[in-house]
Amino acid sequence: MLIDFFYTLRAAKLPVSVKEFLTLLEALQADVVGPRQPDACSIDDFYYLARTALVKDEKHFDKFDRAFAAYFKGVEQIADFRKEIPADWLRKVLEKELTPEQKAAIEKMGWDELMETLKKRLEEQKERHEGGSKWIGTGGTSPFGHGGYNPQGIRIGGKGQNKSAVKVWDQRAYRDYDDSQELGTRNIKVALRRLRRFARQGNELELDLPDTIRSTAANAGWLDIKMVPERHNTVKVLLLMDVGGTMDEHIARVEELFSAAKAEMKHLEFYYFHNCVYDFMWRNNRRRFAEKFATWDIIRKYNKDYKLIFVGDATMSPYEILQPGGSVEYNNEEPGAEWLQRLTHAFPKFAWINPEPQGVWQYRQSIAIIQQLMGQRMFPLTLKGLEDAMRMLSK
Repeated sequence: MLIDFFYTLRAAKLPVSVKEFLTLLEALQADVVGPRQPDACSIDDFYYLARTALVKDEKHFDKFDRAFAAYFKGVEQIADFRKEIPADWLRKVLEKELTPEQKAAIEKMGWDELMETLKKRLEEQKERHEGGSKWIGTGGTSPFGHGGYNPQGIRIGGKGQNKSAVKVWDQRAYRDYDDSQELGTRNIKVALRRLRRFARQGNELELDLPDTIRSTAANAGWLDIKMVPERHNTVKVLLLMDVGGTMDEHIARVEELFSAAKAEMKHLEFYYFHNCVYDFMWRNNRRRFAEKFATWDIIRKYNKDYKLIFVGDATMSPYEILQPGGSVEYNNEEPGAEWLQRLTHAFPKFAWINPEPQGVWQYRQSIAIIQQLMGQRMFPLTLKGLEDAMRMLSK
């Protein structure tokens, strides 16, 4: 069985060697996980053992996860998040289908009312509910749960589908954007080159052909070689990228942009955020809570000569931008708008690149708010949009 698993990993373009595969088999024969370890013989433990033995670089973890899930599909759920809310309450059996008229008739709660009502439901609810409009459950119009519809609620478990949740009660794993993506990046590189500025720096290592010809001619034909310092790209870019949630729809295009930016920009620093910037960001999505970078430290670390570029769809609940505690993931002390204003004040040359089609911007309240905070410096992730953004940043 594991021979086929090995070939599945190779088919997924993972650099797994025979030696690493034999190491995994040796670990299994030594009962690192297995019958002699009754508390550690789940598919979870085999997953971590296999990943440790076979994957030597964190950038391949996502490919491994997908290949592992595809091969062992149906064996057992890989992750068990063990929430305080019983899993039975969140088991989706049916999908509630509502007409546009029924959806329009559902009233949405304000922020304070939503938080207070959830607290009461957690205290009062004793059993699973499905298809209702009040309790935590599935398939209904309640603002708490998943699998149904509510214009503004808290998604608990399940997968997002209506993009209307103002908070998410779930453990979500994001993956880093692949900076080695090459397909389709050529035109993006051309657009980004509008931002480059060159200066001669360092030791004199490059032949100055015009000056050499001129000096040799003036020296009666006696060769007089002239050298100059190499030309280096002096533009500095601070790239802040939204990841996870609705950005999953744009992964391929953002990876192309990220790959092109790393190829074209010698001085590139990047960080991730989710939906809106708050008091911390991160550089590795698997360690985003263990290795945080305070936004204040980032502001202090880089000089004003850095060009600040946000990449995100700006699609979120307005509470995430304007409300303390509005983040879908944790209780932020200050609203995202405060942090966006601090960043744009610290880095006067800034722009926001939005992968969402420009035609839908007018229908998203959060996009209008971000546009206002950015001083209308929002550009679509198209070649023309990138060229316009680079032209504006280079002024």
